Amino acid sequence: MYRTHSNGELRLENLGEQVILAGWVQKIRDKGFMVWVDLRDRYGITQLIFDEDRTSKVLIEQAKALGREFVIQVKGEVIERVSKNKNIPTGEIEILVKELKILNKSEVPPFTIEDKTDGGDELRMKYRYLDIRRNPVKNNLIFRHKVAMEVRKYLSDEGFIEVETPVLIKSTPEGARDFVVPSRMNKGQFYALPQSPQTFKQLLMVGGMDKYFQIVKCFRDEDLRADRQPEFTQIDCEMAFVEQEDILNTFEGLTKHLLKEIKGIDIDKFPRMTYNEAMKRYGNDKPDIRFGMEFGELNEVAKHKDFGVFNNAELVVGIAVPGGNSYSRKDIDKLIEWVKRPQVGALGMVYVRCNEDGSFKSSVDKFYNQNDLANWAKVTNAKAGDLICVLSGTATKVRPQLSALRMEMATRLGLRNPKEFAPLWITDFPLLEWDEETERYHAMHHPFTSPKIEDIELLDTNPGKVRANAYDLVLNGNEIGGGSIRIHDKKMQALMFKHLGFTPEKATEQFGFLMNAFEYGAPPHGGLAFGLDRLVAILGGQETIRDFIAFPKNNKGRDVMIDAPSAIDEEQLKELNLKINL
Repeated sequence: MYRTHSNGELRLENLGEQVILAGWVQKIRDKGFMVWVDLRDRYGITQLIFDEDRTSKVLIEQAKALGREFVIQVKGEVIERVSKNKNIPTGEIEILVKELKILNKSEVPPFTIEDKTDGGDELRMKYRYLDIRRNPVKNNLIFRHKVAMEVRKYLSDEGFIEVETPVLIKSTPEGARDFVVPSRMNKGQFYALPQSPQTFKQLLMVGGMDKYFQIVKCFRDEDLRADRQPEFTQIDCEMAFVEQEDILNTFEGLTKHLLKEIKGIDIDKFPRMTYNEAMKRYGNDKPDIRFGMEFGELNEVAKHKDFGVFNNAELVVGIAVPGGNSYSRKDIDKLIEWVKRPQVGALGMVYVRCNEDGSFKSSVDKFYNQNDLANWAKVTNAKAGDLICVLSGTATKVRPQLSALRMEMATRLGLRNPKEFAPLWITDFPLLEWDEETERYHAMHHPFTSPKIEDIELLDTNPGKVRANAYDLVLNGNEIGGGSIRIHDKKMQALMFKHLGFTPEKATEQFGFLMNAFEYGAPPHGGLAFGLDRLVAILGGQETIRDFIAFPKNNKGRDVMIDAPSAIDEEQLKELNLKINL
């Protein structure tokens, strides 16, 4: 056998035992007559000792010839360490080596295999198999496994059945861009990789499966950022004979279970907020409620003077930054430059200092008196020592701009504690949103989302006001899951397609299989999908998903380790009946 124990297993109670260990050489310390080697595997590190007095000189020389990341096997006796290491579980013992075998030599790694490495992101991604040997990445992957196992356990105990759905499917025009796959056997035709298993899980409800889940790969050919990859993993769920309340209660239960089992945290409150309320109070539909700085709408108290910037704005809105009055003028100028960056897009910022003596000093003192500014403080809940930051413009632009500033200030002030968890349900999303480019409405979620019954009559008269039977679960300012009650009636689905600009022929071409299924007794149903990558990252105290994915893509969607995507040879192109024009 290659090993009798792992490198994180042996303790003082194993003293005197003859053991076999295997792993990678982490460090070598050569004292001439004595050599120590740290041997590492997935489970931990064990110190090996090669002692001239107790082993042979030949063995000492073999140990000295070892290099970092050599794969070795040793046989020896467990003995007590003279100089103990309390930082590792095996720190009270070491192995007096009697036999050493090199299983495989290693080149010198391009970066140090240590918790704090000298390798940059791109280099570590190129050699990801080496990066995985480091504790931070290894532990993140183990953590992801634990979360996935707890998800499977909880949902299975709740009666859900895991069902695999196809990966090669039909391309659809809604949502993000599809990744397409040419079919060799069907010339000129293409599969698409699924953006989600949406229609298949609805068909499973028609099939009577009742409660379905799947931890599934999904694919979207869209612009990338730190928390988005071209391929990602969903915890995809669907239930039949349910209303919205049933789904919210079920997945509150799953979230509570994960927080309890993974983090040891009990959370009882899952506040609920409508989409309109979230936009009004926080400027986005996934607010972080671990801290305050709620929006104060200032139109009524700021538009009565001769300040044209505010008078001409659709919305004047501000936040009170706690302790912000301590900022110097230079600090505030930098903040104004921050909001004017293209990523935020504000034209400027008005500020008000809330002095300790109850007076105010603003950048618009020429137009507003102390009583005016006191009203601003009241609306924004500003206190003495705070700084009121005010933006103005069209509501659709200024709200996300101020939201970005709110999050930036919370980060600077240390208010986004990764060990604190604040879940929140957002409900009553708009069913449709207007697209300026195509000049038509698009489904805000997907075309199978049910409208609120009381809003159906608005589809013909004011479609932008129709609310969806949809909901998102937000955790610490990140959407971790979203779903809806689905349309299960063929007539209602046809009406939805009509308002999305589908002709009856186009709707049948794209979704005829689903419409046909609705002819055979489709039950009321709904569901939700969690983003596993993002959920794991947040539970792990981070917001960047890449560190929790074994082999991630970079920000350009490339796998720099295997060099993908890449060109394919001419013969393959011919077989697929494709021609590349560059």
